[in-house]
Amino acid sequence: MNRLGFLIARTLRDETALQSLSAPQSALLDDLAGKRIALIGNARALALADHGTEIDAADLVIRINRAPMPAATSHGTRTDWLGLAVRLGEADRARIAPRRVLWMSPKRKRLDWRTATSPGFYLHPLPDYQALKTRLAAPPTTGAMLIDLIARSDMARLDLYGFDFFASQSLSGRRSADQVPHDFGAEAAWADALISRDPRLHLRRD
Repeated sequence: MNRLGFLIARTLRDETALQSLSAPQSALLDDLAGKRIALIGNARALALADHGTEIDAADLVIRINRAPMPAATSHGTRTDWLGLAVRLGEADRARIAPRRVLWMSPKRKRLDWRTATSPGFYLHPLPDYQALKTRLAAPPTTGAMLIDLIARSDMARLDLYGFDFFASQSLSGRRSADQVPHDFGAEAAWADALISRDPRLHLRRD
């Protein structure tokens, strides 16, 4: 597909055409198999922690949206995959330098050509988004969608850093919980239930 075809498909919301640019979900799940994964949320509280070395020691480091990394001691330095629901400027793209970009948002009109043609590009299926939205009774965050996706793989371990479900707000913005469309209480309860059922998942609260 060329750029014009992409713009037409995006305008017409032609999901079949847009999905033709994506790596299949099965390929991502295969890549996750057997890996120790660090998923880095954007909670402000993480900046007070000292997890950077642990994060960089994971087999696969996944970050979210603009992936703020105020210090290597708290956040580490590596980014292998980046889960996006926002457009990424060139400065952030160069700073983060992900090997694979995952477009998690159902808002296809925000998807840009540079992202859609990046190596290993993945477009999260709308039915997966809708299923999680129904489960939470609210639009899921990018982090929740990534947890849901990773938990369905044969990964060895998933460590969640920087997930306090907006208790300390976000490093990537100034909005409060009542200014965003997510239900953080529902997400926290969902994540706790998932962790209690799956010993591979670990929420780092310190």
